[in-house]
Amino acid sequence: MIIALYKPEIPPNTGNIGRLCYCTNTPLHIIGKPAFSLDESSVKRAGLDYWEKLELHLHEDWVSFRKSCKTSLSSVGKILCFTRFAKKVYTEHIFSAEDTFVFGSESKGIPNTILDEIRHENTEQLLRIPVSENCRSLNLSNSVAIILFEAFRQLGFPHLTRILPTK
Repeated sequence: MIIALYKPEIPPNTGNIGRLCYCTNTPLHIIGKPAFSLDESSVKRAGLDYWEKLELHLHEDWVSFRKSCKTSLSSVGKILCFTRFAKKVYTEHIFSAEDTFVFGSESKGIPNTILDEIRHENTEQLLRIPVSENCRSLNLSNSVAIILFEAFRQLGFPHLTRILPTK
């Protein structure tokens, strides 16, 4: 699985997601220029000492990201975009270990041009996390954690230890 963030805007969210990715052996891809420097202390503070060990890939734009997906993903994997405008709820989806999960920026989400591209490929690849009608969106790092761990749960937590630590 791969986590991809489209132009993230809040350093601690990206740091938290980086830590989550490192702790689950999940590569993190950042698409476009973040609204901050990845060297900022708030990114590294949230990512703890894991940030330097993270498998991080940077892509100039959506097109270069898509090109990298075609060369690095198997034919089984899908690009899944998470948006509050999707009809399908994430729990209705059967995840694959080769899937890529794309999340938009905190204030703008995923651009309509990208959502339209994915919708054209397969509308089932647009998923949402249910929230109350008064809520515009969840915190980005919480959303990533919800989705990633649902996928891991469905797959039986591959490559993650289920043994109780001794210390």
